[in-house]
Amino acid sequence: MTIGGAEHEFICCLVALRALCGSYGFNYACDAPTSILACMPRITALIHACDNERSLGRTLDSLRPCDEVIVVDHGSHDESLKVARDHGARIIKGVRGVDHGAYAQDAKNDWILCMLPSETLADDLETSLFEWKDSDPPQNLLGYNVGIREQNGAGWKNLPAEMRLANRKQINWTGDLPPATPTMPSLEGYVLRIVDHD
Repeated sequence: MTIGGAEHEFICCLVALRALCGSYGFNYACDAPTSILACMPRITALIHACDNERSLGRTLDSLRPCDEVIVVDHGSHDESLKVARDHGARIIKGVRGVDHGAYAQDAKNDWILCMLPSETLADDLETSLFEWKDSDPPQNLLGYNVGIREQNGAGWKNLPAEMRLANRKQINWTGDLPPATPTMPSLEGYVLRIVDHD
């Protein structure tokens, strides 16, 4: 195949761009515009559920910043599994005796957003997470704290911040949520905990 003048000039420009990027320490394979999305941090939401059909859908609806959603089901007898499937979540069957935090290793991404099935992302936290995904977070950071607001009658009660966005490469946990780490940076916004009364 013969390459015309325009094509040859374009290829020469690409070769020159690669050389220029390399001389300035710019990772062409990762940092070039054609693959910039692959270099952005991605988030997997991790939720443990058992008979949470009444609230799970509300939680899943709020996880728009997440690139993957995993629901670990621990023997639900209600419609929790159907709710998870209808929202496109990946379902994993919980295994007795396995630490809940260990399921973070099943995620496609290293940054894990831990949520309870009675919680949702407030709009301000949703915005913060989208903005965070445009950043370059330190790879050695354990994670980020997030403020918690719990429904209290007709109002809301502020609770201590908790680590909710965790870097699985830097921290392990055994329960539904990572351990309290007050020294970690915080994201703007709140997780809303909504109490359902029977």
